[in-house]
Amino acid sequence: MLGFLFIYFIGKYFYELANQFNKNKWLFVILGILSYYSGAFIGGIILGLISLIFAIEIDWDNQILMNAIAIPFGFGITYLLYFLLKRKWNSEIKLEDSIDDIGAN
Repeated sequence: MLGFLFIYFIGKYFYELANQFNKNKWLFVILGILSYYSGAFIGGIILGLISLIFAIEIDWDNQILMNAIAIPFGFGITYLLYFLLKRKWNSEIKLEDSIDDIGAN
């Protein structure tokens, strides 16, 4: 149930960001949700590699623990994507404004 809330709010924030900069809204909603799950997947791979390299015993059957570990990785990648998109789109707007001002009286 908590996962549905995460999907809703991630989609909501990416929808508002794409709407603010006149981009394809649903494409970036899906991209935001996929970034959350890919971040959780990458976090699982990193955790597995750390477990193998350093011989750390992890209870892989404990679903609550695995979800609790995956959430920060998912939100980290999602926030990174959100931040980079917002920064890129803000720089594009400033560039267009400065080009329009050239030759203006």
